Amino acid sequence: MGGENILEGPILDENKLFEEMLGKTILLVTQSKQLSILGQTFRPIFTGKVVKVTNGYLTLNPVIIKMHNAPFYKFPTPLSFPFEHISLFTEFDMDRKIPLI
Repeated sequence: MGGENILEGPILDENKLFEEMLGKTILLVTQSKQLSILGQTFRPIFTGKVVKVTNGYLTLNPVIIKMHNAPFYKFPTPLSFPFEHISLFTEFDMDRKIPLI
């Protein structure tokens, strides 16, 4: 049945809005003002396809990190984001260009 995960149980009602994004591409922004990876500091803006949702996090794969000097950096592995650190998410066309000023 939809929303069932043998190891983690059914998706709670308050997490259904994340479950509705399964299989869709989204733009996701986390609460941090900036992050750092591979020596690059960037705003916490990500795009990707939602491939997994549990009662604690959602996973994007592939995931594109929107860095100023590499706006289409494809992260080599899936990334999981805890719900409590997500400040915004919305459906998004992965081909759309957004200015990073």
